[in-house]
Amino acid sequence: MAANNDTAVVEFVLLGFSENDRFQGFFIALFFLLYMTALTGNCLIVIAICFNPPLHTPMYFFLTNLALVDIVCTSTVLPRLLQNLLVKGSTISYEGCLTQVFFLTWILGAELLILTVMAYDRYVAICQPLQYHTLMSRPLCVLLAGSVWLFSGVDSCIQTGLMTRLTICRSNQIHHFLCEIPTLLLLACGSTYLNNVMIVIADVYFGVVNFLLTMLSYAFIIASILRIRSAEGKRRAFSTCSSHLLVVCMYYSTVIYTYILPASGSSMENGKVVAVMYTAVSPALNPLIYTLRNKDVKVVLRRVFPTLNK
Repeated sequence: MAANNDTAVVEFVLLGFSENDRFQGFFIALFFLLYMTALTGNCLIVIAICFNPPLHTPMYFFLTNLALVDIVCTSTVLPRLLQNLLVKGSTISYEGCLTQVFFLTWILGAELLILTVMAYDRYVAICQPLQYHTLMSRPLCVLLAGSVWLFSGVDSCIQTGLMTRLTICRSNQIHHFLCEIPTLLLLACGSTYLNNVMIVIADVYFGVVNFLLTMLSYAFIIASILRIRSAEGKRRAFSTCSSHLLVVCMYYSTVIYTYILPASGSSMENGKVVAVMYTAVSPALNPLIYTLRNKDVKVVLRRVFPTLNK
């Protein structure tokens, strides 16, 4: 639907990546592979942990939540992206676009929070090992996980609710492969001041504060590991948090990258690459990182799925 200054947009055209048809097949294969990898890997982790009592510990409980976050994230973005690649000029309704905004905002906030909670869990395990089962009791773990989903959900409700008060009337073309708040604000008529204020508040809390808390936890963890005298003790202590630290570094590197993007015409394409890292690459790599570097998970996966031994 064409739009002008007097007509509200009721559907959008997601322009995606490239208008060159020669790359369409490559993008379809790439994102289908990433989606299948993320979906299969994270589902295997959830099944392995849920049906094996030895893995019913705080660390694996939070890992299950991270896997669920990744499943929802990829399922929110990649099926629609694949549809757009298969059907050139594919549109998405206004309601569908806001639905994608809601779930994407919810999941991205939840991922940042769950990484912080997992960092705290590793801090307690390494720096307070004698009090670990007391400090990370089952009720507290459930409370922390519930808070992750609740706080990010409330933020998503607020951000999406503020979007509904705006009229999108400047254009119905989104120069992206997904619906997200910043791109929609560029198309909005009227004042977006309140939206921008709430975005800054959310960025400070979910991004800056959680990043500092995560880094603080690992500062204490590293200091504690360095005080261990034996090399074997250091290796074992570091192995309990190395997978999570790798995921944190990978995820936050994309966040930091968004703040140093050059103010140029290429920043739009760079923004798409960063969004791919959030929504496709990270969810696909997370289960590989945790299974390849975690002996307990590998043993359980082989027990649950004997074909993996072959």
